[in-house]
Amino acid sequence: MALTEQMILEKLNEIHAPGSQMSLVESGAVRQLEVEGTSVTIVLAVDAPQPSTAGEVKTAVEEALAAMDEVETAAVTVHPLLTTVQPGPAATPEPPPTWADKIPDVRNVIAVASGKGGVGKSTVSANLALALAALGHKVGLLDADIYGPSQQIMMGTTEEPKGDPEGKIHPVEAPGGVKVMSFGFLVDPDQPVIWRGPMLQKALEQFVGDVLWGELDYLVVDLPPGTGDVALTLCQNVPMAGVVIVTTPQDVALVDARKSLHMFRKLEVPVLGIVENMSAYECPECGHVEHIFGAGGGRRTAEELETPLLGSIPLDAAIVIGGDTGKPVVAERPDSPAGRAFTELARKLSQGDSE
Repeated sequence: MALTEQMILEKLNEIHAPGSQMSLVESGAVRQLEVEGTSVTIVLAVDAPQPSTAGEVKTAVEEALAAMDEVETAAVTVHPLLTTVQPGPAATPEPPPTWADKIPDVRNVIAVASGKGGVGKSTVSANLALALAALGHKVGLLDADIYGPSQQIMMGTTEEPKGDPEGKIHPVEAPGGVKVMSFGFLVDPDQPVIWRGPMLQKALEQFVGDVLWGELDYLVVDLPPGTGDVALTLCQNVPMAGVVIVTTPQDVALVDARKSLHMFRKLEVPVLGIVENMSAYECPECGHVEHIFGAGGGRRTAEELETPLLGSIPLDAAIVIGGDTGKPVVAERPDSPAGRAFTELARKLSQGDSE
């Protein structure tokens, strides 16, 4: 079996950080990890109240790697974050950079969330990003749904992200000028991602800090459904301009949308409003409007929770086809009812205007 970063992270996840019940991965001690063939390079930063602590961690990691059949050589470096006070002047170690420090040129991070899957959150994310770009903004789209990435398909990208000698990743520029990064670029479509929380956190940190986003007016983040690790990690590490909650009109979706909204409020992330997707279907032949999933649920929920209803997106086969073929409706049919609805959503968010 070929050696992978995931295998090394799993091994590091078995080693406790000094003076903590958390592992080296959970504590954020892993600052660099490179795997080349059977060789591993690891850089760690740990709290070291005693001079010997860093050496003890280094020995523990080296012994763990030596026990792996796939590893032939390992270079382990451990930097202490804290040291005992010694007589005489001593330099104070600089704190490690935060996630926000790594994206200084990104003006606004907007998350798109949903309480449950299947409500069109990724569709809204893709079309919102394109609509913002069409309004003249510099936009990036981060697919943070590690378990079920889809933006590499929906945005019609044919290239793959490229790395540079410094370990940075160049995002793919999709049609419409949106910079895109998705885990779907990196794994086989049929390969499941079987990761626990620390693995997700590390991957998300790399997608935020190791991707060369450059100057952006908006970074739209397509979150996984629900209230799990990825949403929590992102909100705790990146200053958020706000979050958009996507739902459909039926009660079962609205119940979960409420949970999602309350989670972000507890995390003190501004809830920009609710988007009601698949609000109604209008027959192209006779013009009859059918509320297949119920009527007015998004508006009632927005009013009860005292948050704006940012827009209602109609149920349109062109949206589905566009997502499957990499031609989102905003790009292909901007003057359609759905295209205009997404454009109006982008305009409200960019102008801070909501009803």
